[in-house]
Amino acid sequence: MNKICLFALSMALGLSAVAQTEDPVIMRVNGKTITRSEFVYSFSKNNSEGVLDKKTVEEYVPLYVNFKLKVAEAENQCIDTIPSIKEELYGYKEQIVYPLIKSPEYDCEWYVEKVARDTYNRTASYYGTDDLLTVSHILIPLRQDATSEQKAAAKARIDSVYSVLKAVPSAQIEEAFSELAQKVSGDLGSAKQGGALPRFGKGRMIPDFENAAYALKEGLLSSPVETPVGYHVIYMKKRGPFEPYEFHHDDIIRFLQQQPAFQDQLAKAYVDSIAQQQGKSHADVVENLFQQIIAKDADLKNLSQEYYDGTLMYEVTKKDVWNKVQDDITGQEAYFKAHKKDYAWKSPRFTGIVIHAKDAVTMAKVKKLLKGVAEEDWAKTAVSLNNDSVKFVRVERGIFEQGVNSNVDKLVFKQNTELKPMKDYPVTDVWGKKLKAPRTAMDVKGVVMADYQNEQEKLWVESLRKKYPIEVFEDVVKTVKN
Repeated sequence: MNKICLFALSMALGLSAVAQTEDPVIMRVNGKTITRSEFVYSFSKNNSEGVLDKKTVEEYVPLYVNFKLKVAEAENQCIDTIPSIKEELYGYKEQIVYPLIKSPEYDCEWYVEKVARDTYNRTASYYGTDDLLTVSHILIPLRQDATSEQKAAAKARIDSVYSVLKAVPSAQIEEAFSELAQKVSGDLGSAKQGGALPRFGKGRMIPDFENAAYALKEGLLSSPVETPVGYHVIYMKKRGPFEPYEFHHDDIIRFLQQQPAFQDQLAKAYVDSIAQQQGKSHADVVENLFQQIIAKDADLKNLSQEYYDGTLMYEVTKKDVWNKVQDDITGQEAYFKAHKKDYAWKSPRFTGIVIHAKDAVTMAKVKKLLKGVAEEDWAKTAVSLNNDSVKFVRVERGIFEQGVNSNVDKLVFKQNTELKPMKDYPVTDVWGKKLKAPRTAMDVKGVVMADYQNEQEKLWVESLRKKYPIEVFEDVVKTVKN
């Protein structure tokens, strides 16, 4: 079958595809099909409101082909199998899969219950089998180095507090205790809460305080208790064993659901459970779930494809163009010489350093050192006077055009501007020379690098167009609106 027949057959198949599906193939690059919806997604995104350099569909098609050619080259070089790239692409899929696993569509209740039960068991073990106490106290604080007079005064005061409380009817004791604690207790934290302390169990309080508290029944008041921090009166509000799991269940669930880390653990546990049931790896299950998710969401599918393509495109372009251009000093210089007229300056520039010195003597030393030194070593030589403890000199290095640096404007271009010394470096001068035009690529490195890179990328893409087969179905392209 000759090439004309093959082309006719491919066109017929393309037309058939248009007739048979709502999402026809718009192009093939290296045998990979790109659907109309994928192309439209990219075209719309890159030509939305706010985009300055908008393209028509006809202008965008070759750009999109170039993009897909770079992806094809990356796949040909197996860049998608590099461990760091695989990890990045897999991480993206986890970011898509994990949040959706938390939805009711996925049965994760077993894991929520498991973690809730584990949380309860740890807490119950922490408290043990003894009663948990809920008490309030009033403290009259006493330093351990207190004098006998100070100790007697503190004891008299706690006795007075105890006497007041003892005179209160039992039905009113809790309210009276709270009011008095707010007024006289030296434990300022609990005093604001009417003397109330967090619930505690055995081994969680000072022994003397704990023993006195455990000796009380609900609704009773202790006589004054001495501990290393002072004198206390304790009121027993409630005591009893740690409640069963069912009592705390809803609170534990609410607590867990508020923890971001738990949400990720929940998704990971679900994937692990499926992997165990199916005898697959965690990564395989993530991949399967990812494919199920994007099959139901066309926009997400296109976004995911864009992320994959963009990652590969970036890596292969960096490897084959950007890094090579950056290291190719000879190529940059040759490009500059071939296009030298494109880099002409409208006005002279100053190449050199602006020197900021502590004093005039230091400035004189710097200028003496700079005599006979190569241009690329000016800055390093100027700051050689500095040491670890004292910086005598600061420098600014560059190629300065008028209006960029007021000190250069004043000292080199003789403009009517003011010197602007650097803080703590009052003496300012320059060292260098005027240039009417750039001498080498280094004098205009930024723009030469960008232009040379663009040229090399263009040549690279041209080579990819020769390397990989391209098919664009114009009848489908015409159905895409600008």
